[in-house]
Amino acid sequence: MFFLLFAGYFMLRPVRETMGIVGGVENLQWLFTGTFLATLAAMPLFGWIAGRVQRRRILSWVYGFFTLNLIAFGAAFLFDPDDVWVARTFYIWLSTFSLIAISVAWSVLVDVFSTSQAKRLFALMAAGASLGGLTGPLLGVFLVGRVGHAGLMFLSAALLVSSALAAHGVQRWRERHALAADDATQRQRPLGGSPFAGATEVLKSPYLLGIAVFMLLLASVSTFLYFEQARMVHAVFPHRTDQTRVFGVIDIIVQTLSILSQLLITGRIARKLGVGVLLVAVPLIAATGFLWLAFAPTFAVLAVVMVVRRAGEYALVRPGREMLYTVVEPEAKYKAKNFNDTVVYRGADAVSGWVKAGIDMIAQQPTIAMLLGVAIALVWGLNGGALARAQRRIEATAALNS
Repeated sequence: MFFLLFAGYFMLRPVRETMGIVGGVENLQWLFTGTFLATLAAMPLFGWIAGRVQRRRILSWVYGFFTLNLIAFGAAFLFDPDDVWVARTFYIWLSTFSLIAISVAWSVLVDVFSTSQAKRLFALMAAGASLGGLTGPLLGVFLVGRVGHAGLMFLSAALLVSSALAAHGVQRWRERHALAADDATQRQRPLGGSPFAGATEVLKSPYLLGIAVFMLLLASVSTFLYFEQARMVHAVFPHRTDQTRVFGVIDIIVQTLSILSQLLITGRIARKLGVGVLLVAVPLIAATGFLWLAFAPTFAVLAVVMVVRRAGEYALVRPGREMLYTVVEPEAKYKAKNFNDTVVYRGADAVSGWVKAGIDMIAQQPTIAMLLGVAIALVWGLNGGALARAQRRIEATAALNS
């Protein structure tokens, strides 16, 4: 499921970065704002689907909708590949799609597996995502010159359908090996509730609100580095095809490191040292990277920082933050989790994008933004440690009550 999803997404990710530059590096904050608004518009629709279809079929409905979108974009790129508004729309769409599709896939896993199983298995399952994230850019780099951006859209649509079929197989497996006597029956019922239940669940739970803060800080760190990447790539590689290849090569390196980490160390860290190490290590690495960039603002340094931070996020932060949801109720695993993964994340993207653009415009000096990034990363690490402690308390309480 993860391999097919990430292969299709990461095949298109370099295309998205290129389309962002086509729309103008100086306009990236507008694209981030557009993505946030698109995510806000999508949330009630997702909440409506999650509340009314069988729990085990939520992913199939969502992926089916996105498949139709990909086919439409393929047709648009086929007939007018140079339209700047198609480029901007695709950038916003893929940015919205990526968070929702990936969040729903993880929702299936946190719904299907217990906390103890998650600590043992999630890193290995995330390795499937990283393998897909490695395969996708390779496909994109080698195929973009042959089939164009339109051909990549159609191939990605086929991979997304295949991922949905794999997810259906996972759900069927759990129904045959239910965690509780009534688990299979409950899985065939809709979750019910309001389309806006995700937001209300987060606001009334200190634990879920803490995860929301974690997502906000994660997005802010990512956005600061992302804007620097776009600015430097635009300056060093002026041609669109070269930009797509550069972004693809960075993705290939990131996913290779992620796979090695997920297969060799992530599961061992989670079992022996706990979730806290997964959530704290990367913020400390990011703080160090920002400090390095503040004093050596070159493309080579940026590339190293981006690769290490992103590989750490996929190998450590992602499995760790998903484990946080194994101790919450089923509705929160889909609705509250998706709200945090999409609306909170993209809202932080939009705000931090404007902050970064404003700092660069006023100060004309990227060093100031990098030093601010150091402070944000350190707060992010403190928040991750607090969440890990809260997760252990909730898990221990549930074990005593069972």
